[in-house]
Amino acid sequence: MAVRRVVMMTDMEGAAGVTSFEDQGHATGRYYEAARRIVTAEVNAAVEGLLDSGVEEILVIDGHGPGAIHFESLHPQARLMHGRPIALAAECAKILPGCDATCLVGQHARCGVADGTMNHTQSSATIEHYSLNGTEIGETAQWALFSGSFGVPTIFLSGDDAACREASDLIPGITTAAVKQGLSRSAAISLAAGKAHELIRSQIRAAVERHNREPIAPLVWPGPYVLEKRFLFTNAVDGYRGHRLLHRIVDARTVQLAADDIREIIYA
Repeated sequence: MAVRRVVMMTDMEGAAGVTSFEDQGHATGRYYEAARRIVTAEVNAAVEGLLDSGVEEILVIDGHGPGAIHFESLHPQARLMHGRPIALAAECAKILPGCDATCLVGQHARCGVADGTMNHTQSSATIEHYSLNGTEIGETAQWALFSGSFGVPTIFLSGDDAACREASDLIPGITTAAVKQGLSRSAAISLAAGKAHELIRSQIRAAVERHNREPIAPLVWPGPYVLEKRFLFTNAVDGYRGHRLLHRIVDARTVQLAADDIREIIYA
């Protein structure tokens, strides 16, 4: 069945031209408003590509911490899920069952990837790593596994080349668009904005067309699940004492959570 309804998860750190948490990623940054427009332009390019491929309904999720989508600039054919705080798992559980595929735009590599520009997992300020059943994961795996639990495949990702590599290792058949080459956590070589938009538009269209011909399977890992979270500071672990999913406290900076249902644990 052809893809008609798509949910697009977005972030900021993987967009071309974005390299700084302090200046661009944080709401107090001096270039934050400019970065929002950069991200929204890439999202709009993805929307155009989806429309080119015959997609009829597109829901954009503003997934960056303080929000990144510039509402007034958003493509008129897209709808936007936004607001803070968002209970991501609970809210997305209401919309994913009705969609045909998901994609990621502006995505970054997981924490610890040396050439991943602005690499982090969930919190750039507090988290050292996540692992699920012994495999290190980042935000791409979180989203793809959560979507996959509803039978919905993740078919496209744009971001830096490290994020694209991570997605390709994780999801066989996924189509990617590398809009910048990561040199370090704080430096990259970006495509010009127009070139980045062209690449995203053409590649996401190709992703849908490819999926229509050769469907990508939803990402599903067998349970039960143990999610290990290692933090930078000990106070984060203190907050997990008594948590309903707590499996064990490994050390002063590391906890393990356990569940049979991936939806329960992946964003816990």
